[in-house]
Amino acid sequence: MCWSRALLTGWVLLLVQLQYLQAVPIGIDKTKVKETEKKPDEPPASVDTGLHYDRYLREVIDFLEKDQHFREKLHNTDMEDIKQGKLAQELDFVSHHVRTKLDELKRQEVNRLRTLIKAKHDLEGGNDIAVDHQALLKQFEHLNHMNPHTFEVEDLDRLIKSATNDLENFDKERHEEFKRYEMMKEHDRREHLKTLDEEQRKKEEEHYEEMKKKHADHPKVNHPGSQNQLKEVWEEADGLDPEDFDPKTFFNLHDTNGDGFFDEQELEALFTKELEKIYDPTNEEDDMVEMEEERLRMREHVMNEVDSNKDRLVSLDEFLVATKKKEFLEPDSWETLEQNQAYTDEEMREFEEHLAQQEQDLNQRTVDLQKQREELERQQEQLNAQKVELQQAVEHMERLKSEKVELPPEVHVEGNADPEVHAADNQLHPDQEAHPPGHQEIPQHHQDTPQEHLEQHNQDLPQQGQPQAHHDGLPNQQNVAQGQHNLA
Repeated sequence: MCWSRALLTGWVLLLVQLQYLQAVPIGIDKTKVKETEKKPDEPPASVDTGLHYDRYLREVIDFLEKDQHFREKLHNTDMEDIKQGKLAQELDFVSHHVRTKLDELKRQEVNRLRTLIKAKHDLEGGNDIAVDHQALLKQFEHLNHMNPHTFEVEDLDRLIKSATNDLENFDKERHEEFKRYEMMKEHDRREHLKTLDEEQRKKEEEHYEEMKKKHADHPKVNHPGSQNQLKEVWEEADGLDPEDFDPKTFFNLHDTNGDGFFDEQELEALFTKELEKIYDPTNEEDDMVEMEEERLRMREHVMNEVDSNKDRLVSLDEFLVATKKKEFLEPDSWETLEQNQAYTDEEMREFEEHLAQQEQDLNQRTVDLQKQREELERQQEQLNAQKVELQQAVEHMERLKSEKVELPPEVHVEGNADPEVHAADNQLHPDQEAHPPGHQEIPQHHQDTPQEHLEQHNQDLPQQGQPQAHHDGLPNQQNVAQGQHNLA
């Protein structure tokens, strides 16, 4: 919880820069208090507020304070007018050099936000994840992103209002965070008991009650900000006689940065002695997260009682006025956290129902992811099988190519001659013979004489003056027809 104190302190210091006034000199008893040297002209050091635009905020304020006109307006404007945006109107009167630098700062901030948003979007899965446009626009609330080039009055107004609103809501958010912490701790305890048998559960419950009683057994805690509480700090921390307690001197001693105000961190430091009565980091029963929550409760209470103008600072005048009130002199007793449970039974029930729903959603998401994984594995197996088939086809084609298989050449003839048929395609049974079309079967005892006659006739044709016509070694069709006639 220490980071929260730095956040609150940083905002306080920034508000001081916006409303910085010289503190009224304080009378100090020099015989009892050693005066510390101060540098009145040196403003308090800036502290990180914890806002995501903290650097941009501090740089803008630093450059505005370099302009004499704007600095004078800061000194003469109260905090309420600043929150309402009246100070932003003075931006039109600052020097050209400052305005140019502010333009540059805004461009850098816009580029930074765009880069962060893009990086976040990429990490969440790119286009597969639904974009939360409202969350994205929230990142730009402290400036006018429609005009990313120049720093205008609207930009300063937005910056002041955003920082004020964000930090004023911090206490509320912190309370909710601590409440969730406490409920989760109780939920884990209950879940642990479910894993134990009856005897172990009984022992665990007894130990739990014993630790609660031991934690509650501590010295009386003074009411924060009361006379008794401050006198105890005066005596034990400052080493001074409680009978000589002086509010002005006390204020000066604990205004550690010397700016004339108690900021939230300086106030919280005053409660250390009271917290040490309740919490010890070496004790099992003491929770240091609860200690920080108790510290912040004390600071919040004092701020509500003393900070009359609600600027989250306690001035010397406000402090002195508070020391004269009855609540300062005769305060009520202070109820610590163990006397004020952070959550109600109804809130605890709703919290556990929410956790159960989250667990159910997570389990369903796990099942869906497992199904997606199985489907992806199935698709991968199909792709692997297709890859193997494709590889085999490629290898087969490569093998055919290497064997260089050639088709037989075709024979072309002129006229009506039929092409020669490949011997393998025209093979006949050994007992069969090929016959030309239209041939009639001749009995076996008549086949020899006609054949010899046909051969003799073919040999006599050239001698009779007939033209001899052969095509690629085949007999002329006219000669074949004449031979058939003779056979008939």
